[in-house]
Amino acid sequence: MKLTERKPEIDKKWTLFLDRDGVINVESVGSYITSWSEFEFHEGARDALRKLSQLFGTIVVVSNQRGVGRGIMTVESLLEINNNLKSAVAEYGGRIDKVYNCTAVNDSDHNRKPNTGMGMQAQEDFPEIDFRRSVMVGNSMSDMEFGKRLSMHTIFLTTKHEPVSLPNDLIDEQYPSLQAWATSMIAAEMVS
Repeated sequence: MKLTERKPEIDKKWTLFLDRDGVINVESVGSYITSWSEFEFHEGARDALRKLSQLFGTIVVVSNQRGVGRGIMTVESLLEINNNLKSAVAEYGGRIDKVYNCTAVNDSDHNRKPNTGMGMQAQEDFPEIDFRRSVMVGNSMSDMEFGKRLSMHTIFLTTKHEPVSLPNDLIDEQYPSLQAWATSMIAAEMVS
């Protein structure tokens, strides 16, 4: 459910930044998704990504994956998950242009959200990215802080936490799922 009135008008000049766990796939709270066989899409997530692919010019995933740094999973397993994720979304008619991961254990690493390193990497790879024409969708306050540090519009999904009282300096809108937000975006496009 939309809880603010600050919804931007999206076009192909906009970039969508997505967290992965708890946004695209079901999060393994207190653990890690260590292989593709453990990866389970959230209900409606692939359909949401198909719809959002029609609206946004660039779509990237930015995901903290400390399990690699802790030795719980390998870089090869993470790359397999990333490649399978992109393929599974493409098979459904959507797209993810690139996946960025921070495998560092230390919170001070410049790539670990809420630090902005993965956003800067994305802008290097896609120079057309304008952070003021970008949306960050995540389910943690570190995702929201990452987005705000880069001047993005932020969408908080309540897949892991209770809804936050709005207004909130870090959150522009909040929804129960990626599917719910995508549905509201399509509805807004049809009205405008």
